[in-house]
Amino acid sequence: MKFGTSGLRGLVTELEGHASALYATAFARYLLESGKAKPGDPIYVAGDFRPSSPEIAATCIGALSRAGLSPVDCGAIPTPALALYAMSKGAASLMITGSHIPADRNGIKFYRPDGEIDKQDELAITTLADSMASDLLDLAPGSAPKEEAAAAALFAARNAAILPENGLAGLKIGVYQHSTVARDQLVDVLAGYGADVLPLGRSETFIPVDTEAVSEQSIALFRAWTAEHRLDAVVSADGDGDRPLVTDETGTPLRGDLLGLIVANFLGARVAVTPVTSNSGIEASGDFRVVRTRVGSPFVIEGMLSALAAGDGAVMGFEANGGLLTASDFTLNGTTLSALPTRDSFLPVLATLYLARQQGKTLSATAADFRLPIAAADRLENFPVATSSALMAHLRATPDNLAGFLAPLGRVRSSTDVDGLRTTLEDGRIIHLRPSGNAPEMRCYVEAATEEDAASLLRQGLDLIRAWAARS
Repeated sequence: MKFGTSGLRGLVTELEGHASALYATAFARYLLESGKAKPGDPIYVAGDFRPSSPEIAATCIGALSRAGLSPVDCGAIPTPALALYAMSKGAASLMITGSHIPADRNGIKFYRPDGEIDKQDELAITTLADSMASDLLDLAPGSAPKEEAAAAALFAARNAAILPENGLAGLKIGVYQHSTVARDQLVDVLAGYGADVLPLGRSETFIPVDTEAVSEQSIALFRAWTAEHRLDAVVSADGDGDRPLVTDETGTPLRGDLLGLIVANFLGARVAVTPVTSNSGIEASGDFRVVRTRVGSPFVIEGMLSALAAGDGAVMGFEANGGLLTASDFTLNGTTLSALPTRDSFLPVLATLYLARQQGKTLSATAADFRLPIAAADRLENFPVATSSALMAHLRATPDNLAGFLAPLGRVRSSTDVDGLRTTLEDGRIIHLRPSGNAPEMRCYVEAATEEDAASLLRQGLDLIRAWAARS
């Protein structure tokens, strides 16, 4: 078990039982020892629709109770809904979810009373867990009072105040429901703004949906649905509802960093914090300062907090996967949208659809107006961590190693190593190689002048990785 870009992740067989009790206990002790909670304080627990989530949640509830806290069961709700509700109560929370990864894996996301934990918190929790790793823990599952309806209602009220009344009237939107815990709330909030909403693809079997590297199978579904039903867009979210997916009227997914850019302009942000994997054209696309970070919501949160500490206001952040975070309160339609420093999928969906509706344009035309470089990303799944680590070590060892590896693509102009290796070729194209922080996956991000060039560069980049792994 280890912390990745957002939360603890591992195989279900590793997380069930001892590991989930261990980390829940360590989190409770950390909260109590750091003064972020007192004995008997409530702590809120929710989960996604993975088959393993209810059992892991019950184990965590039992462990938290024995550690001196008072768990509250919030059922199956989106991660941002859980975080919002717990923060409104001044309490900590934890979400049982593996986000977008397959159902044979799961994880836990941890939240302090003021929002998502940071890397220092992760280190403290890990240290406590390591110190108890050999202890014989009580693994008995626990039960807790249920407040799912209240948590869902608070999140619904937040989303109902973002746009003007009937802000999406005239749009026909498909909601790809699959197995995301956001599936019903997405339908409700869009219909509440006057959109004609069509639920699609609901599944009682867990489907891993990665909003940053959308599968060809999913894109084929979107294109068929938009053509058959004459939809203006299809929207969805990942398993725990903190990463959005929005397609245009052809079924083509919009980039998550474009959604974040749209929200930054929608909110009137002064500072936008985003990882190095987000599009390089963002700096020139809004009236705000851009701060670049490593990949992962904890790093985005760290960047947002640094901006606040420096006296900046109107601070928000987003990731290339579209997850949107706010560190400041913002005023919308005369009401206050309170800060929510964890990834949210609803705000980017709403802001993007509203922009297209305001402009009277298709989503493809709305996206094209930003004139961003064409970006694409994909990943090699089930790619051994040891292999990705060896590849990155080889590429970092000498400039000649990197140049030799990328020689089939072109000559290297420059390279940065903020998080993975992001290389600009002499012709201006960009290729970024980065192992996933929470799954056995090797990711590749590219930018080029045209869609054809970006697709070709992405394909070539993945082929180079495969070829290197086969030789090793």
